[in-house]
Amino acid sequence: MSTKVDGMADATKVAAAASSRDPAIGLAAVASLRGLLESLEELQVTNARSQGWSWQQIAEVLQVSRQAVHKKYRRFGF
Repeated sequence: MSTKVDGMADATKVAAAASSRDPAIGLAAVASLRGLLESLEELQVTNARSQGWSWQQIAEVLQVSRQAVHKKYRRFGF
């Protein structure tokens, strides 16, 4: 089974695969979901910054420190 997430239907399949009793399938699905999560977070942090959100506002919503979110995304030039 491929665990690359290409769309919403694939994301649903991968999420279901994450609970597989086969560790090879489950762990591959978890890795794929981790990649999807990172992409979505990056998208929304970029969106928030382009709308004038502060690092503190973003950090509060993500439940991390301002320093952590700034360190992770400062490379985007915000």
